[in-house]
Amino acid sequence: MKRLPKLLALCLMSIPAFPQISNASLDTLPQAKDYVQHRSSSYDRTGGNADSRAIAPGETLGLLDQDGPGLITHLWATIASEDPNHLKALVLRMYWDGESAPSVEAPIGDFFGLGLGDYHLYQSIPLQVSSDKALNCFFPMPFQRHARITVTNEGAVKTDAFYFNIDYRAYAKPLAPDPLYFHAQYRQAAPAAGTTSPWKSNGDMDDKKNLDGEGNYLWMEATGRGHFVGVTMSVLQNQDKWWGEGDDMFFVDGEKLPSINGTGSEDYFLGAWDFGGHPFSYGLYGAPVVGREFAGGRSSVYRFHLDSPIPFTKSLRATIEHGHANHRSDNYYSVAYWYQTEPHAPFPPLPALEARIPRIHAVGGPGNAAK
Repeated sequence: MKRLPKLLALCLMSIPAFPQISNASLDTLPQAKDYVQHRSSSYDRTGGNADSRAIAPGETLGLLDQDGPGLITHLWATIASEDPNHLKALVLRMYWDGESAPSVEAPIGDFFGLGLGDYHLYQSIPLQVSSDKALNCFFPMPFQRHARITVTNEGAVKTDAFYFNIDYRAYAKPLAPDPLYFHAQYRQAAPAAGTTSPWKSNGDMDDKKNLDGEGNYLWMEATGRGHFVGVTMSVLQNQDKWWGEGDDMFFVDGEKLPSINGTGSEDYFLGAWDFGGHPFSYGLYGAPVVGREFAGGRSSVYRFHLDSPIPFTKSLRATIEHGHANHRSDNYYSVAYWYQTEPHAPFPPLPALEARIPRIHAVGGPGNAAK
């Protein structure tokens, strides 16, 4: 973690030059700051110690409602709930500068990389889950006129306690013109539509071809100008064998063939050889959950392009195969993170809660009953 300031600076420098935020390294600490530090939190307004908020079923809790210009630098939350599915039931949304459709929309667990509905600890630069059930986000989020952040309980069980702290900077002068805004989009395929079910080995598909990404799992699709900064993804296997025989493919500015094409799922997440069955987490990449290669296996992975975000001037489609040439039918749950100009393209409708809860599906293939 001693390298955190320098690496976080790389992330910040990929955003247009906002006042005093292009460098987060220690050597800037002696420099005067031109912002006022604030925090929006769930602290007890009476001065007591009841520092959380309950969220009834169907209720929306406001976490931040703040005029700009400003910059959110950190979001922390922790949750106490009797609902075993609360990480899927609580939906996080963020709105910039008065927009009616959110730029961030995801189940809160998925937003923090917990896409299988349960907790695991990991440490990356922009997202971290620490002991015990502490959710942290360090993505910088600028806003010119207004920022609003909410959490909605879409489940049937009351959230007993939702604690939060949101740290942000208030500026007296407008930020850089034409800023890029933070976006995060949830997607899922439960199950992914595999091209075939009567197969016995992943190697049976080696001769299949996929040059244009047809049928790939879609992490995100955006129009406008911006850059892609990463993805968190979780997989629940519906079939036996290694789930990761799939290449990442990025289609920039309307490309028919991807200008960025990878060599395998574990390769994109900067591991190798099925991750060797060993979980790991580093600043820019990790596989903190590595499941057994059988139906029911559960894995969670992440990759952040803070060293070199993927820019686009008109559009971007970020995808990955689900098995070589998309032959597998596992469940995928992901959140993609990027910065772009507004307005953004409409997000797909968020699946209903029941559909978001990870369950094995009858898809046929190794280890799975036929449809």
